[in-house]
Amino acid sequence: MAKRTMSLLLLLLVVHAIFVSASAQVCSLLGQPAFPVLSAERDINIGAIFSIHRSALLKMHPFTSKPEPTTCVRLNLREFKFAQTFIFAIEEINNSTQLLPGVTLGYKIYDACSSIALAIQSGMALMNGYEEILNDIACSRSPAVQAIVGESSSSPTIGLATVVGPFNIPVVSHLATCACLSNRKRYPSFFRTVPSDFYQSRALAQLVKYFGWTWVGLVRSRNDYGNNGIAAFEEAAKQEGICVEYSETILRTDPQEQFLKTMEVIKKGTARVVVAFISLGDFVPLVKVIAEHNITGLQWVGSESWITSRNLAVTKEYSFLSGAVGFAVVNAKLVGLREFLVNVNPIEELKKEFWETAFQCSFRTSGSGGCTGSEKLAELQNEYTDVSELRIEHKVYTAAYAVANTLHNVLKYFKSSTNSSKAELPTPKNVLQFMREVSFTVKTGENILFDASGDPVARYDLVNWQPAEDGSLQFKHVGVYDSSLPSEESLQVNNEQMLWTGKSGQLPVSLCSESCPPGTRKAVQKGRPVCCYDCIPCAGGEISNGTDSSDCFPCDLEYWSNESRDRCVLKVVEFLSYTEIMGMMLCIFSFFGVLLTAMVSFLFYLHKETPIVRANNSELSFLLLFSLSLCFLCSLTFIGQPTEWSCMLRHTAFGITFVLCISCVLGKTLVVLMAFRATLPGSNFIKWFGPAKQRFSVVLLTLIQVIVCVLWLTISPPFPHMNSSYYREKIILECNMGSAFGFWAVLGYTGLLSILCFVLAFLARKLPDNFNEAKFITFSMLIFCAVWLTFIPAYISSPGKLTVAVEIFAILVSSFGLLFCIFVPKCYIILLKPEKNTKKQMMGKS
Repeated sequence: MAKRTMSLLLLLLVVHAIFVSASAQVCSLLGQPAFPVLSAERDINIGAIFSIHRSALLKMHPFTSKPEPTTCVRLNLREFKFAQTFIFAIEEINNSTQLLPGVTLGYKIYDACSSIALAIQSGMALMNGYEEILNDIACSRSPAVQAIVGESSSSPTIGLATVVGPFNIPVVSHLATCACLSNRKRYPSFFRTVPSDFYQSRALAQLVKYFGWTWVGLVRSRNDYGNNGIAAFEEAAKQEGICVEYSETILRTDPQEQFLKTMEVIKKGTARVVVAFISLGDFVPLVKVIAEHNITGLQWVGSESWITSRNLAVTKEYSFLSGAVGFAVVNAKLVGLREFLVNVNPIEELKKEFWETAFQCSFRTSGSGGCTGSEKLAELQNEYTDVSELRIEHKVYTAAYAVANTLHNVLKYFKSSTNSSKAELPTPKNVLQFMREVSFTVKTGENILFDASGDPVARYDLVNWQPAEDGSLQFKHVGVYDSSLPSEESLQVNNEQMLWTGKSGQLPVSLCSESCPPGTRKAVQKGRPVCCYDCIPCAGGEISNGTDSSDCFPCDLEYWSNESRDRCVLKVVEFLSYTEIMGMMLCIFSFFGVLLTAMVSFLFYLHKETPIVRANNSELSFLLLFSLSLCFLCSLTFIGQPTEWSCMLRHTAFGITFVLCISCVLGKTLVVLMAFRATLPGSNFIKWFGPAKQRFSVVLLTLIQVIVCVLWLTISPPFPHMNSSYYREKIILECNMGSAFGFWAVLGYTGLLSILCFVLAFLARKLPDNFNEAKFITFSMLIFCAVWLTFIPAYISSPGKLTVAVEIFAILVSSFGLLFCIFVPKCYIILLKPEKNTKKQMMGKS
């Protein structure tokens, strides 16, 4: 029992010791602590994260022991140059008497190795330090750094800003351009000295539109930088009327098959312009594949990530990139930077690795392939020592100065504050608050300030890749883009200095379909983008007077489209003219009828005393010939441009002359009937229908028509009318009847007399007489009625000037029918059978 009690007491003592130990120790680091690759601790420290190595070797952790530190490989000279530029800026600030006097800045530089996880781990280390054990005091002390500069890529920066944002530690990036980082709710402590891709994407779309390229291919990095950049570009391109043929994504870690697939898509595409919104590390494997397959003739448009890459430009295998154009961060000169860069000594482990990469040697090897450490960096010509293109380095330099100026303002505020009698170190919250309002000018002359989203004013240089004398490519400054200017002035291009793909001065063309000329409209091809279309000619009466018109526009009522459908012209006014063939032929027939009538009249006048002329009232015969002449002549009033007077004359003249003509024929028919009745015993019909009565009947019947015409002209006379309902392409100038009732009354009265005459002549056709004129009148009236009955539907259905031609034709045919049927038989006897022209023959007596 005692032993059990003692064991229980010992157990309680062990548990108590564990709890006491736990209360004094909050937590301990299970993995390996992260240490900076370059550091110098001073009064106030600034953190920085760069991807000094290109990649990290991924390992599978068994979770049975502490994981080994991540191994990074392939040192990146460009990122190492960023780190040295950052140190150069810190040293320059420390040597300044104007900025942070009496305070020295230190730095802690971490290597993210192009890994999001390592970037986040570096950010945690910069916040907490790198002690293995954190106690209660660690949670209340200030972070190890007041601000963090970095990272170079958007995706690691997003992870970094997400982690440190809640702790109010400012993150100032020099190259993370993703527009998503402008979201203040998600990234409240993020700033950058490089313009956002929001502006670059729109600038690229505006550039593509400026050169008239509406059919492009897209290649992007499969990360936040490429995805967000291309999304913004596509949105802006859609507004500019630019279409995308294909959109390919790649990443540097993709297998070779993915790069070959992307190369085949580019090769088979019809777009001659390729927009590559892609990071430099992802672009290099792709251009290697393209160079191996000798794909040329493409116009490359690049983002700032690779458009000023010296490594690409000096590689002669990549000469197909000649003529590439794109926006780059504004270039600058940093005095003293080159001397600082070449003054690196291979003492630290990282600098030894840099030395081996720069000189292609090894400290572990002796002899010709070994490094001695006495090599001269100043004599080396590579990406690290080149200071002709300090675009991104200047942004690193500016980021360091942005933090320094903010700290300067914070300390100045603390010093002037009445509540602070002693020196006080700033907190991250103070730094963040003052950084939002910081404004300063760097020694290059650029004014730096951040907007509400933490972005600077977007300014870009337009860069064109042109061949140099040594066969490499050089960057030619050919324009600028400034987002602070109005949209129509933001892009400025020097076209005279541009050189295009294939070393050509001719602007390449990249269109899915050729431009539609004026007179046509675009019709989008089914299932294809709006830039792929067919050019459809405008319909009659519609025009398009511009190139690539989406619609044709109708002309006004008085106008019609010309033959090329690019201009509205006045419609052709059509009427039956004397100068056209139809008008000429009708005039000829009209005058021919007048001539024949005159000849018959002359012949009758010469033989007026002969029985055949005197038979059946010669006065009516001459009056009939006169009225026939008027009928032939009235047809001429229908030809020519209708006027107010001609419209009133043509129909009234037609109605009166034809009634006069039919009245004479009716009188002759009645004479035949009366003559037969007068031969009967006790008949006195002839005295009731003598010559006076015949003349009176003609005058009376004609007077009725005259009264109808006068009423018509008084109440609603005909008038000229521009009729555009028959034809869309021309206007018919015709005579409107005014009163349709008046017109049909005139025509109906004439038809009534014709039918009456036909009936009477038909009844008298078999009366016994050697020369019974009634049968000829019957036939003439049959022709007359047939013509005018046919005229009515033809008149109604014939449009335009054909209506007039049909009416003239009816007048001429009916006039010729009367002339031939009534007078030709008499002329035949007078001229060829004079022996029958005797009274005995006329009376039928032997």
